[in-house]
Amino acid sequence: MTPGAVIFDFNGTISDDEQLLAELFHTIFAEVGIDVPAGLYFDEFVGYSDAEICERLLARFGRPNEDGLVERLIARRTELYLEAQHERPTVRPQAVEMVRQVAARVPVAIASGAARLEIETVLEASGLRDLFEVLVCLEDVTNGKPDPEGYLVALGLLNRNRPSPIEATDVLVFEDSEQGLRAATAAGMRCVMVAGPTPPARLAGAAAIVESLDWSIPVVRELFDAD
Repeated sequence: MTPGAVIFDFNGTISDDEQLLAELFHTIFAEVGIDVPAGLYFDEFVGYSDAEICERLLARFGRPNEDGLVERLIARRTELYLEAQHERPTVRPQAVEMVRQVAARVPVAIASGAARLEIETVLEASGLRDLFEVLVCLEDVTNGKPDPEGYLVALGLLNRNRPSPIEATDVLVFEDSEQGLRAATAAGMRCVMVAGPTPPARLAGAAAIVESLDWSIPVVRELFDAD
């Protein structure tokens, strides 16, 4: 049955960028004297918000509560991410087509732990910004994934001007991380996982696991009753 709405994660889902993020976290922490290898990022931090990744890493390496450091690290990561987009755009043509097909059928939103500037800029560059009724970003929530707050806020905003509210059980989420899956299911939503760095064994509860965000995948089309 076609869902009543779709909420997408951004990093690793619409934007195929987890490898880039691992590189950027390594770079920004190296600038403050901390070594964060890609393996550590993929094993422990994929799916958390930028703020929580920075806070957890600083605590892990004995440097919590340094004045303004989390904010500086987030700003630096966003700066480097946007610079990288000029040379290696991370929104694939298949993902663009997927979002367009879904948005032609149901309302769409984003719930992400990334900064609004990053998401807005990348969506504009890929021609997708106008398709999204709602963006819920790092700045819009108190608690990042796996807390369901971002997904619940997104649903609330989608329902603002609707005479018949969309129920959480009628929302389909696309995610790529264990933290995102936990957030979506805690919000009472079905969740399709885009295969990535998280082992499938840790994705129990997903409605489906697909290789990429791609409308041509039969299981994706079936979710929307599409021929």
